[in-house]
Amino acid sequence: MFFIFIFLLGFGLAVSGGVSIIAYSNFLPAGLSWIDYLIFLTGRPECYFLPVGFLLMAIAIYRYPNTH
Repeated sequence: MFFIFIFLLGFGLAVSGGVSIIAYSNFLPAGLSWIDYLIFLTGRPECYFLPVGFLLMAIAIYRYPNTH
């Protein structure tokens, strides 16, 4: 049950971070360059949810006890 909770927590964080990154991509047509966009993303803490979520999901998948 613990690994399912960790997986779902990671999934929620990954979705939240991915949506934030996509939402912030609306700054690109407003005149930001890609470098400025990436610098902006590194300063936003909610954008770090995507890699943290992927990491939690990977941990939950690879550490899940094998029942065979």
